[in-house]
Amino acid sequence: MRTTVVAAALAATALIPQAPVQAVSGRLGDCRAGQLCLWAKPDFTGTRQVHELSTIDIESCVPLKPGATVQSLANRTGRPVTTYQSAECEETGEFETYPGGGTWTPRTPYQVRAFKIWEN
Repeated sequence: MRTTVVAAALAATALIPQAPVQAVSGRLGDCRAGQLCLWAKPDFTGTRQVHELSTIDIESCVPLKPGATVQSLANRTGRPVTTYQSAECEETGEFETYPGGGTWTPRTPYQVRAFKIWEN
């Protein structure tokens, strides 16, 4: 009898839907269409920088201010964005390209020190 009750309880627990991953990890960072938003800390926290196509040159290296780093980002520019560990956009360090249109990255795999927005 006891085994049956335990088995029934386990079966009932298995039927309870799991919380979505987004609900567990928090909400997406606030970033409007057409913007590249960069946060100093993981999970879209810390100081936020906002960049738009009208204020930067396409396919040019945009270094962050000395000492500044980024640990989470949202790319809503509609264009691919490559982030770099190097402040000079050198490919000798880590780098990663994020598709445009709506990419939220709560934790970058390295501290971002520069970025490029690509034409396509």
